[in-house]
Amino acid sequence: MTSLEAPFTVAVEGLATDVHLPDGEDPFPAVLIRTPYDRRRHRAELRGWARRGFAALAQDVRGRYASPGEWHPYESEAADGAATARWIRGQPWNDGRLVAVGASYAAHCALALALDAPENARPDALIAAVPALGAAETAREPSGVERLLARAGWWAAHGDRRDSDESALDKALSADPGLLTHLPLTGLPERLGRSLPSWPGLWRHHGRGGLLAAAQHAGMPLLAVGGHHDHFTEDTVALWRRWGGPSARLLLGPWGHGLVAEPGPDADPAHRVSLGELYVRWARRALAGDLGRGHRGAVGLGGSPLWMPADTKGEPRTQSVRLLHGSSFTAAPEHPVSSEDLTVPTDGPPDRCLLVTPPLPRPLDVVGEAEVRLRATAHTPSADWAVRLVALTPQGVARRLAVGVVRHEEPPGRAAEFTVGLGRLARRLRAGTRLRLEIAGHHFPAHARNPHTGDDPVTATRLLPSRREVDPGSVALRLPVLMSRPTATDPAEEIPR
Repeated sequence: MTSLEAPFTVAVEGLATDVHLPDGEDPFPAVLIRTPYDRRRHRAELRGWARRGFAALAQDVRGRYASPGEWHPYESEAADGAATARWIRGQPWNDGRLVAVGASYAAHCALALALDAPENARPDALIAAVPALGAAETAREPSGVERLLARAGWWAAHGDRRDSDESALDKALSADPGLLTHLPLTGLPERLGRSLPSWPGLWRHHGRGGLLAAAQHAGMPLLAVGGHHDHFTEDTVALWRRWGGPSARLLLGPWGHGLVAEPGPDADPAHRVSLGELYVRWARRALAGDLGRGHRGAVGLGGSPLWMPADTKGEPRTQSVRLLHGSSFTAAPEHPVSSEDLTVPTDGPPDRCLLVTPPLPRPLDVVGEAEVRLRATAHTPSADWAVRLVALTPQGVARRLAVGVVRHEEPPGRAAEFTVGLGRLARRLRAGTRLRLEIAGHHFPAHARNPHTGDDPVTATRLLPSRREVDPGSVALRLPVLMSRPTATDPAEEIPR
């Protein structure tokens, strides 16, 4: 007989691990969370799993909090996870079944165990929320452009240290608001005032897609969970699409990286899903082999109370746009377009090309991948093209819809035709809404500034302005529009079936 009132901590291969066992006669199925963010933060979550009949474990990864060793992000999680899984399956209170669970970096740990560990150590089911797939995937956009602000914030908070300081970057920016403008970017640790030896090495990672390639050969069910306002939306959806296991489920809501705890401005009360209850229902059915085969799921339509089947997608439609100003502009890295401010300057030379649609005559449901096609010229050997799509409500409120950034290296002055992907949208736009399209050379500090010299933006020490021309007649905003009323579903019924 075991008791919920007596959780205990053990060292598994030296790694600090909290264990919560259910009341009742063992053995039980187990749930494992491996995290760099302090296992103690999961104690309420472990109690919830234990109340529902699961042995629940949370472990500090190597080199973090109470676990000894050195902390090397994304390097040793498969081996440590495998050792822990074997230990769990060797305990008398485990019935041999194991679910790997995690969010963000902890999702990477779960995926590494499921896809990179030896076959005999892999879990029987996997829950991956807002998954950080790897160093390269988190550091760069698929186009190669560097995600500066998010990575600087994460490394300042967690990199090369045993514990975390979530506010480290905010405190540094408060003391020096221009902190991220100093060059080279590899010098950031000195400006933060502490050692971060892994920071320069982060940017040497260019090889994306390792876990996604392995996902095609997965042998267990997957529940992938994400938010439309999360940095890792595209990776979450790609993981679900490529999963080769017997069953793959997707839950995607109008949330940020914190999921339900971080609702977006388009979230509705109907999107307040009880993730804990849903995870338990899904895990029980996954372990019992009761999930239907194939890929299914539910996607929340922002701006409405609706949930739709995950395979819902609109028909690509080109929205007419007219030029407001800036068909010729200068992308000046010393004065880059801000990723944090949606206000467009009305005085001085243009710093972006600005286009707008007429007001929508009726509501528009946009579901799927959006993109912008254009013909444009840069007069520098390297140029980033940042495209931001903003909704302007009839009341004049500007709301960010999507952003895409690509890097082009063409001979200076040569016009090029290219496409900028804006990612996946799931949003109902009200009648009277206008769409503003901004085409710029920077999106800073979310993304590093291209120095326009051909040098690496991470190590560059010199910046040059870049003269740009956009052919406004070539600009095509393509949105995936639902042509009929979307089918409704209930995530609580769709995910576990």
